[in-house]
Amino acid sequence: MGVVAWLKSLFILQLLIGFVFVVSGLILNFTQLCTCVLWPINKQLYRKINTRLAYSLWSQLVMLLEWWSGTECTLYTEQATVDKFGKEHVVIILNHNYEIDFLCGWTMCERYGILGDGVSFEI
Repeated sequence: MGVVAWLKSLFILQLLIGFVFVVSGLILNFTQLCTCVLWPINKQLYRKINTRLAYSLWSQLVMLLEWWSGTECTLYTEQATVDKFGKEHVVIILNHNYEIDFLCGWTMCERYGILGDGVSFEI
């Protein structure tokens, strides 16, 4: 077992990562609440700030998926489609079997620089 694998198996480190996620989520949500006063004044600034705040929280989950679990997400598509990523509005429907598969969608959003704008709905 390597050093990294040993560190990942430590309960205290897992607890610390969970604590950091919860505390940073509370801080970011409070900050988002404080930005509500910007909505009537400047909607563009409000959206830009909240996009950055959402990215700050969601990127932690993407990091856990890629680094902690070692999951690799592969996208099979044409280059013409890839060229449009981040430049057009889209709705992507993932055909997934498990509760955590939405993170693969967020991983793709992270790769193309649109994670802060991504939204996930569970039906």
